[in-house]
Amino acid sequence: MRVIGVIDLIGGRAVHARGGRRETYQPVRCVAERAIEPGDAVALARAYVEQLGVTELYVADLDALTGRPSQDELVAAVAAFGTLRRVPLLVDAGVTSIDGARHAIALGADRVVVALETLPGYSALRDVCAAVGGGRVAFSLDLRNSRPVVASGSAIPADEPADVVASHAKEAGAGTIIVIDLARVGTGTGLDLELLARVRDATPGLTLLAGGGVSSFDDLARFGDAGCEGALVATALHDGRIGASEIAAAGCHRSFSR
Repeated sequence: MRVIGVIDLIGGRAVHARGGRRETYQPVRCVAERAIEPGDAVALARAYVEQLGVTELYVADLDALTGRPSQDELVAAVAAFGTLRRVPLLVDAGVTSIDGARHAIALGADRVVVALETLPGYSALRDVCAAVGGGRVAFSLDLRNSRPVVASGSAIPADEPADVVASHAKEAGAGTIIVIDLARVGTGTGLDLELLARVRDATPGLTLLAGGGVSSFDDLARFGDAGCEGALVATALHDGRIGASEIAAAGCHRSFSR
């Protein structure tokens, strides 16, 4: 069970995401109760890796995801640190096209995230997977209170169940599925484990990651028991509820194969 350190970016700063209300996010000021320069994304990545032993990073460019200018220079700086420390990086920057995916890879992404909340349709996901290889594509199954968040004007039905969305992403060629409930991010309330299990059953053979509301080692263990190989974590790393010992223990917890 891998713990993946999340870095959310707005306006050139790493911010503390909470509840999906992006206009309220504030700069991150500490990791494991140790202060960092407020909003310094590279310092946050360094703290995750050097203080806590995180071995994988996830960067979400929230500006790019909401149609504002992307933060390429900052994403590249985090990627350069990850390359130096041999820490793989997932990049979520509103990718919906082949050119966008190739651009994210050029910035240093090991895997490109294609998010449901910005995806115009499954054909776009299929094109990206065919162009860069499904093993380099993670489909983010974005939820809000356990319901899929579909982009305005998308060809994907707004009422399609989460496990059906996940199965279509598998058919399109994505090698990884990320289940994340935006309403639970930063709240410590945990994910809908029954929904997570249904997604696991719908995507045999794919890597399954989950995030949103992780607050303790017990949450990590429950995610593993539901079939997840990894968890996206931010707030619980910032405030010390999940520290180096919990991350090491999670690495020994084998996910339940469904």
